[in-house]
Amino acid sequence: MKLLVVLVLKKVMLDQNIKAELKEKLLKEKESLEKELSLIATKLDGDYQAKFEDFGRDEEENAEETENFANKIAITETLEKKLQEVLAALKRMEDGTYGFCVNCPNEEIPLERLRAYPSASTCLKCQNQ
Repeated sequence: MKLLVVLVLKKVMLDQNIKAELKEKLLKEKESLEKELSLIATKLDGDYQAKFEDFGRDEEENAEETENFANKIAITETLEKKLQEVLAALKRMEDGTYGFCVNCPNEEIPLERLRAYPSASTCLKCQNQ
């Protein structure tokens, strides 16, 4: 009986250590994404909008401005989506649902997947559908 209690306690400690490790990864990723976004976008009403740079007045410079702005919009959208995934994962940690698939809640997300992609919200089966 004591051995069983010790094994259960070790598993709980391991789970807490793993969750702490994954939370630290998520917080670092959140900080990194927010830093990257602040370089190319401005936060307005909770969303990010790409910054427009004015290179000059001639047509060639205007074309460069437009291309640069279009690239920033695409990058901003990608970074913002990743940030939302990280924030959602942190929320699931608070709710106690982290590590379980959002589509099939009884299905655990493999630890290897969470270590590689801490903001994963689906099991492999759902991811591949």
